[in-house]
Amino acid sequence: MQETTVDRIYHALLERIVTGDLEAGAPLRQDHIAREYETSHVPVREALLRLEARGLAISIRHKGTRVTDLEPTEIREVIEMRIALETLALTHALPQLTKTDLARATAARDACDAAETMAEWDRQDRLFHMSLLSPCAMPRLLSSIEDLHISASRHVFARLPERRQPRQDADHADLLAAVARDDLSEACSILRRHLRRVG
Repeated sequence: MQETTVDRIYHALLERIVTGDLEAGAPLRQDHIAREYETSHVPVREALLRLEARGLAISIRHKGTRVTDLEPTEIREVIEMRIALETLALTHALPQLTKTDLARATAARDACDAAETMAEWDRQDRLFHMSLLSPCAMPRLLSSIEDLHISASRHVFARLPERRQPRQDADHADLLAAVARDDLSEACSILRRHLRRVG
């Protein structure tokens, strides 16, 4: 599937917000973004609306759009919500999981382990989780999980030392092994431990 201009702008701004390149409170000026991406205001406006829907941007009347603030107190809530929703999704996904889904998750885990930047690690980490959870076939649940994962990532990047390097994640390997054995109880236990540790 070909990426649209809106998708390209949305994903680029999303990554810049998550990694802290665009800090909380930073203005998101349509004219500047349109020039940067060599496009009209229409796709920029659509991309900004998507960011607002994800809670990453806020439009203030007569002031424009800016990156939302990062509330340090929300991380505990985000972690607990991720645990509740991701274990629910995994419970429904596991019976539907195919070899193709497992292969996709394995490829994402390998790419995560091989990532040279934290931004790439984060992208692959999200892909890993969604590869395991998507077979639940609950779009609203998956959308909520994606929102929470993005929010958690913003907090992680905000706390990261400037030069932190990506690392291999043993939890991913353990989670894949439990899923491959069809051991839901162990998979959920590993997932809970993993989310508490990385959050």
